[in-house]
Amino acid sequence: MYYFTPQLTDMKKFIPFFSLVCLLFLFNVAQAQEKQYKVGAIGFYNLENLFDIKDDEDVRDTEFTPEGRNLWSQERYEEKLANMAYILSEIGLDLCPSGLSVIGVCEIENRSVLEDLVAHPLLADRNYQIVHQDSPDERGIDVALLYQASHFTLDQARSLELILIKDDGERNFTRDILVVSGEFDDERMHFMVNHWPSRSGGEKRSEGGRRAAAELCRTAVDSIYTEEPNAKIIIMGDLNDNPNNKSVVKDLKSTGVLKGLKKQGLYNPMLNMFRQGNGTTAWRDSWSLFDQLIVSEPLVNAGSKTYKYHSAKIFKPALLKQANGQYKGYPFRTFAGGQYKGGYSDHFPVYVYLTKEL
Repeated sequence: MYYFTPQLTDMKKFIPFFSLVCLLFLFNVAQAQEKQYKVGAIGFYNLENLFDIKDDEDVRDTEFTPEGRNLWSQERYEEKLANMAYILSEIGLDLCPSGLSVIGVCEIENRSVLEDLVAHPLLADRNYQIVHQDSPDERGIDVALLYQASHFTLDQARSLELILIKDDGERNFTRDILVVSGEFDDERMHFMVNHWPSRSGGEKRSEGGRRAAAELCRTAVDSIYTEEPNAKIIIMGDLNDNPNNKSVVKDLKSTGVLKGLKKQGLYNPMLNMFRQGNGTTAWRDSWSLFDQLIVSEPLVNAGSKTYKYHSAKIFKPALLKQANGQYKGYPFRTFAGGQYKGGYSDHFPVYVYLTKEL
């Protein structure tokens, strides 16, 4: 176990960072009482095209082969793996040596790249297990969940198929929604990993696909609530919409207001962050907060002796940002302008903390 005790003189500067293996002492100065907390950290990261170098005839991955447009060599693949592993190993590490307990990811080609990722020396000792099911997405990219076996016990995993039809009557193949249920430190919890349809063709023209994804996700939430009225659910993903868009507010039925949160509602802490000008991805001098973590009402209003939502953050240290030039401050990408840059992703990762008093 790890302990942290802030000095009273440093209280104004103290910002809590948490992980499941950490025990933190938080002081109630007025009452001079110590409280001890157990804390869990849950994250999500769009890994931006984590492809192997093999040419899979079933998906459109030719550009990510040694002969393809990106000249995707074994060396570049290994550098990408190292970059992703490093970032995942660093999130919440200031006070918590074991890092994130559960991680949702998207834009991964297959289970094989995840096996390579979790086996990387920077992550291997965490013993991350993989939950992955192939999606019908035409680009061949999937969503997945990684979890530390010492913190989470898997009970059930299922994929929700999102069926979209184009104007010409043909199916628009996209990502499934992955629903994972189990015991998080002996507490029942559900994780839903999303990667909603992109804005290709324009935001308005493509809006229907994301609203359909939101409706599917909300239907799954309601189904869980039917079986478990006090279900603790975390929805995570690259939604390709901002927290104030119709898909997130009207169809998923989430809110950024804690006060008066309705029973079995959904709280989206990213809405206030977005209104304050924060984002996880940038395009044409405009920031979007597509990467979101949304929590169920029982996680917000849980008693202090069980896990409850504490806070949400965007992980954006300097090394994840473009250092100079026209796009200074933007996410530092693997490719930009058709050129290999050796960066990380076009998205910043996000994460939330759960706490329970011991």
